[in-house]
Amino acid sequence: MTVTPRIPALSPVPARVGPVLFKAACPECRSRFELSAGALRLAIGGSRRTTFYSFTCPECGSAVRKPAGERIVELLTGGGVRTLRLHSTV
Repeated sequence: MTVTPRIPALSPVPARVGPVLFKAACPECRSRFELSAGALRLAIGGSRRTTFYSFTCPECGSAVRKPAGERIVELLTGGGVRTLRLHSTV
């Protein structure tokens, strides 16, 4: 019997050779696709509300912003996604 773990909304696609690809979906056009690390941006803020990843949908061109929990941050940083650390002015 094979047990398959639940996969988060954004997960790396196993690549045999070459760069890491991430599965993603657009909430506007509901398209599903794979993105390279260069197509994603990760912003890490001081709270869950200010920690997110973003990309442009390759199908409809919409700017997409989604929250990034600890696991998503691990996957994206491990896959080479450029990261911006947001600083509080307080």
